[in-house]
Amino acid sequence: MTVTLKDFYADWCGPCKTQDPILEDLEAEYGDVEFEKIDVDAEQDIANEYQVRSLPTLVVENDDGIVERFIGVTQAEEIEQALQEAGA
Repeated sequence: MTVTLKDFYADWCGPCKTQDPILEDLEAEYGDVEFEKIDVDAEQDIANEYQVRSLPTLVVENDDGIVERFIGVTQAEEIEQALQEAGA
């Protein structure tokens, strides 16, 4: 089971900078989870595909599809719960 966390962000987004250290800690902890940073300005197609309207948006998915979606700065506990639900 592949678990992926997609982090939709932009350089001009203040809350995204708050989210970064939380994700970095989780990335260190969950070595088997794929963490992808997606710059919505550079990759609008992907942002549209995932219907990203606010930043930061985090999407946790596995082989079956999207497990959880978080909008706004999200704390580690909530993200961890979604990663575990997804099979990490």
